Amino acid sequence: MRAAVVKRFGGPEVLEIVETPAPEAGRGEVLVKVAGASVNFADVLVREGLNVQYGAVAQRGQYGLGADVAGTVAAIGEDVTRFTAGDRVVGTQERLDRDLGTQAEYVLLRDWELAPAPAGTDLVRLATLGLNATTADQALDALALEPAQWLLVTGAAGGVGLYTLELARLRSLRVIAQAGAADEELVRKAGAELFVPREEDLVPAVLSFVPGGVDGAIDAANLAAGAADAVRHGGSFVSLLNSAPMARRQVRTTNLAWHTDGERLAKLAAFAGTGLITLRVARTFPLEEIAQAHQTLAGGGLRGRLVLVP
Repeated sequence: MRAAVVKRFGGPEVLEIVETPAPEAGRGEVLVKVAGASVNFADVLVREGLNVQYGAVAQRGQYGLGADVAGTVAAIGEDVTRFTAGDRVVGTQERLDRDLGTQAEYVLLRDWELAPAPAGTDLVRLATLGLNATTADQALDALALEPAQWLLVTGAAGGVGLYTLELARLRSLRVIAQAGAADEELVRKAGAELFVPREEDLVPAVLSFVPGGVDGAIDAANLAAGAADAVRHGGSFVSLLNSAPMARRQVRTTNLAWHTDGERLAKLAAFAGTGLITLRVARTFPLEEIAQAHQTLAGGGLRGRLVLVP
């Protein structure tokens, strides 16, 4: 089978497509024939070697690429009871030390890393769901806000940001979104009640809407204190980029590290299947054009995910 890997670190030119035998499903494992695997900034960290530099994974000869996947079960291992060959599935994997990832013709995952794909949902589109929607839902859990409380979301027009807006609406939260001026209509449609253009000074703008500050904030734009200062005394703040500032005014701060959660993924996939959250594909690429996909990702401005199709 063909698979995307990194054997040396650098720019998009270091990405390789290798031929390798398809793995065999062992106990508790599921072999998935990949329909689509999205490209995320997590792949850029692998490609550039930052995960090794910061000690997240040991030095290895080869790293697989890809966290998200959607496809069809090709084979199951012993003790797998939730899935059978031919089932449509969606999955995520967070391990950084795997020789092969989801960006391949086949991927081997544990059964708990997978969830059923909703009937009628396009698998290529569903490949955009896992990492971003899971991150958004886990970030909202970390804030632990009550219905009708105020939430600030920075970077609201990005992949995680848009899912955050839609999931916050399902939790009956009131949302202030920060994004580029051109994205106001998009984020309001996704669930933002109020909007602050990225070009404006965020904290004064938020305080003019909600004197005293919002109850919680999810910082997807890496603004750190520039967003945390908009949170009220005793509120909560979640950074998605490991940049939560030192706690002040009894604001509870969290640097969120997302984790695979098959049960949560099943819930999110069901939401997508009924249209409660939106699957957004900006562009698809053949697996062999992975370097072009990374170049497109680096260009920014995407309002949807890039998906590799084997």
